[in-house]
Amino acid sequence: MNLLNERATRLAARKQVKRRKTMGVAAAITAFAFLSVGATAAWAGNGDYGNGGKNKWGSRDSSASQSDYRGHRHDGRSDRKRSGSRDQASTSTPNPTATPSATPSAVPTATPTSIPIEPVSPPSALPVTPAPAPAPAPAPAPVEPVSTSYPLHTNVVATSFWVGEIFDASLPDGSQMFSTYDAKWFANYGGCDGVASSGKCSTEKRTAANGYFPTSMTPKQNPFYLDLPFDDLNDKAGFAQRCTTIPWALADNAASGVNHCGDQNYSYMKNSWVQLTGPNGATCYGQVQDAGPSSGSLYHDANYVFGKNDARPENKKFSGDSSQGAGMDVSPALNGCLGFASLDGDSDHVDWRFIDEADVPAGPWLKTVTTSQVTN
Repeated sequence: MNLLNERATRLAARKQVKRRKTMGVAAAITAFAFLSVGATAAWAGNGDYGNGGKNKWGSRDSSASQSDYRGHRHDGRSDRKRSGSRDQASTSTPNPTATPSATPSAVPTATPTSIPIEPVSPPSALPVTPAPAPAPAPAPAPVEPVSTSYPLHTNVVATSFWVGEIFDASLPDGSQMFSTYDAKWFANYGGCDGVASSGKCSTEKRTAANGYFPTSMTPKQNPFYLDLPFDDLNDKAGFAQRCTTIPWALADNAASGVNHCGDQNYSYMKNSWVQLTGPNGATCYGQVQDAGPSSGSLYHDANYVFGKNDARPENKKFSGDSSQGAGMDVSPALNGCLGFASLDGDSDHVDWRFIDEADVPAGPWLKTVTTSQVTN
């Protein structure tokens, strides 16, 4: 009897323990449920689902584009909603008196689930419009190698002459065997600047093929030569006024360190450079080697040669243009280079001006440059 009573007592004690365990499990489940409800309320009140479960645009979260937008948040709230990981216990209150199974499970703990977080794409870089490339600098206008200190003479009649020509043997200035600056011009130049035949020196057509040089001889001096009607050596008036009339005379004195104003063996005009533009539009260059065309006392035509008003020559002769006389003679090389219509005519016109030697551009006129001074 005593043995039965003792077993009954132990059995009652075990039942009491089970009852306490069961009540403890229920209490724990209830506490977890209350905690889940509280967390859910806090989440709903503070997340994107505030204001009655609406999103920030004020509408229910049914738009895929809105869900996608929220899916980029780092806290994963939207992902949890889409993955269905919200616990059913967070929406209903469990019965605290529910009878547990014979083997109670351990008190559930919040086990963090691995929630896939969508990679957050970096904000798309704003399109960068490259700064427009600076407009290329306009190409510099070609600089005409002409000194602007010398005036331009336009539409001047130019005739032709050449070393070795005998224009009129009866005139003191009718032969090109010599010039006003070189008494031995024919010899010093190298002979007839053309074709010599039967004791006569004739001109010839010149072409660019050989730089407008003569075809029958090799000149010792520049074949690009000309004359102008100002003789600063043998014309008394021209000689007297040359250092006050010729623009570069004083600079020439300064450069050489010698005052040649009264020197009868020196010419400021000889070897000076001239730029010419001819009938064909070509621009060529030559050196002064004589004075003319003119006659009598007209070899000091300073107003035409050095004037700034584009005056016509004082000379009224040697021209096919009734409005003016010839203002210069040019060599066969210049005749060809400028595109004259005739080898020995009187109706071609040119524009011309003086030019400093340093400004003369490259060309056949620089192949052989005359540097000799006055020869008596």
